[in-house]
Amino acid sequence: MRRYGKHTDEDDIRSRPNRKGNRPRTHIRPKHEDASEGLVLTVDRGRLTCLVEDRTVFAMKARELGRKAAVVGDRVAIVGDLSGQKDTLARIVRIEKRTSVLRRTADDDPYERVVVANADQLAVVTALADPEPRPRLIDRCLVAAYDGGLTPLLVLTKSDLAPPDKLLELYGDLDIPYVVTSREELENGKAADRVREQLAGRITAFVGHSGVGKTTLVNALVPEERRRSTGLVNAVTGRGRHTTTSALALPLAGVEGWVVDTPGVRSFGLNHVDPSRVILAFPDLGPGTEGCPRACSHDEPDCALDAWVAEGHADPARLYSLRRLLATRQHTEGD
Repeated sequence: MRRYGKHTDEDDIRSRPNRKGNRPRTHIRPKHEDASEGLVLTVDRGRLTCLVEDRTVFAMKARELGRKAAVVGDRVAIVGDLSGQKDTLARIVRIEKRTSVLRRTADDDPYERVVVANADQLAVVTALADPEPRPRLIDRCLVAAYDGGLTPLLVLTKSDLAPPDKLLELYGDLDIPYVVTSREELENGKAADRVREQLAGRITAFVGHSGVGKTTLVNALVPEERRRSTGLVNAVTGRGRHTTTSALALPLAGVEGWVVDTPGVRSFGLNHVDPSRVILAFPDLGPGTEGCPRACSHDEPDCALDAWVAEGHADPARLYSLRRLLATRQHTEGD
């Protein structure tokens, strides 16, 4: 058998290919500087529908991204066939830095599930009756919004069945904007007109449990032809129209802005939430935490917020609201 030394200069040596191909392995990844920018509209079992300029493009995540997943609202870099024609499939090679993240977790599972990225606002849709409002679920949605950097908006439906005063009083100290609508207004479009004023120029994620009128409202805010164009079937992916099992970003009708329709929620786990991030949504209470012990939950005997409020720096009702919201992290939703 012929053997060669470490520094042989023979030119007839055959290099052994790696098991996965003939290309030598390297840790240097391509930069894809010529990639196009896209917006993720929906994700369905590993296949992503993206908006590239004015075209709907179907794509899959590049292997080099590893376990990092793109979600609805992500700004991504895409290469490959970007024509948007039938049976084409592009490749997402980079996920840009996110400005906000709406997360949820199971109450017994610390693993974070990102629902929407880069949204400015979270619209919490709840009925005043039929079904009855669930304040604990609303509280949890508000905590998720504050934690993720989103501005909350309350959309109260079915005001013809019950007055909104009691529920609005519960959240009055949080200074949350709200819209109150009736069933008749949902049907004749007046509700959509009032809600649209709160959405202009923003990316708004909608959450709400079944029966509150969220889907009816979203349908009124988005032109039907745009919904159809987003849900075309792709023969390569084998995926069909969007269903309520996955989030979907849709352009608003009449004004600039986007609506992200999310599946109906039964629970909104907050096991991932850090109290120090929620306090950022309470600028009047924030300075009072400087004297708090390390890792303070803001609801314990040594919390400096009690003295801060007692000295007149903030309204006691605001501290009560903060602690009520933070307490929802430790309990499951209820009425």
